[in-house]
Amino acid sequence: MQILPMQHRHRQTSKRSLWILGLFCFISFFLLYCYVYPPQNSLTCYVYASRDCKAFSVWLPPSAKRVLTDEELASQVIVTEMLRAPLPSTNSPKIAFMFLTPGTLPFETLWDKFFSGHEGKFSVYVHASKAKAVHQSSYFVNTDIRSDKVVWGQVSMIDAERRLLGNALKDPDNHHFVLLSDSCVPLYSFDYVYNYLLYSNLSYIDSFVDPGPHGNGRFSPRMLPEIEKKDFRKGAQWFSMKRQHALIVVSDHLYYSKFKKYCRPRFEGRSCYCDEHYIPTLFNMVDPGGMANWSVTHVDWSEHKWHPKSYRSQDVSYELVQKLTSIDESLHETSEAKKQVDIRPCLWNGMKRPCYLFARKFNPETLHKLTQLFSNYTAS
Repeated sequence: MQILPMQHRHRQTSKRSLWILGLFCFISFFLLYCYVYPPQNSLTCYVYASRDCKAFSVWLPPSAKRVLTDEELASQVIVTEMLRAPLPSTNSPKIAFMFLTPGTLPFETLWDKFFSGHEGKFSVYVHASKAKAVHQSSYFVNTDIRSDKVVWGQVSMIDAERRLLGNALKDPDNHHFVLLSDSCVPLYSFDYVYNYLLYSNLSYIDSFVDPGPHGNGRFSPRMLPEIEKKDFRKGAQWFSMKRQHALIVVSDHLYYSKFKKYCRPRFEGRSCYCDEHYIPTLFNMVDPGGMANWSVTHVDWSEHKWHPKSYRSQDVSYELVQKLTSIDESLHETSEAKKQVDIRPCLWNGMKRPCYLFARKFNPETLHKLTQLFSNYTAS
């Protein structure tokens, strides 16, 4: 009578051991199966990846990802080849300075002083969208390209940028491309700017994540499947990019067409602005490691208005320029009610350097003061 309970407990222990062993074998087999045959959809990806699917998707074979459309596949191949393409051989590589302006450039004489003595190292292109520009500097004569009307916030702004890049790319000696406005001024000497840009391993394209209403809140689901909300980015339009990236911008049709259709003011109850989102999003998708994620053109958004601070004559001083040239960290602020601020060091080929080579928005009345300051504040 005393032996029977012991036998019963022994049977229960044996069954429990077998059950645990079976469960262990099943889990091991299941994990091995998942490794050999990775998850095929985003739901299972989220089950296996505790944080998100980004890191998990890195090791997924192409067959396990979303099937690309023919246009996406063609675009991917073209972009890859452009990034691999070597720069044209030249004895004197140049920087293309591209001015996007309504008409005559108010700071043309200042830029004349900047360019003086550096012939053969730069090219100038002017897109005047409202009135034909009248030039005072010999460096700007015959630099006007075919221009068209530009409306703030519309895709015509991107069209003008692509038009400038297309004209500048005709010259094989142009290796770097800088987009400037009529209110931009240089902060450094030509030699400093030339070496900073030409020998950098990155393009200076501003691109950051803004989860707020003026960032990802502008994304339209109609951009799917080619553009997902997680890839949508925001940034300043004033870029400085390498030749390979310039070629990508002028040849892109796939992503450009999505922005042209679905990123515009007052569309579907939201206002999206192409000049703030197209290029930042494009390069976040095709070559995120090839851009610095900040612009080398400074602008002051501290007033938190729809437009940045505009400098008047009384604002211009040696101290102001010293302040601008001493900034060595980039700042991005989101548009949420509880704003997030992201501050990062400006790294040039891995070394901390000043962030900004140019600055805007300066009113035309500041020209005299800036011209007087130019020889003193431009570093060599």
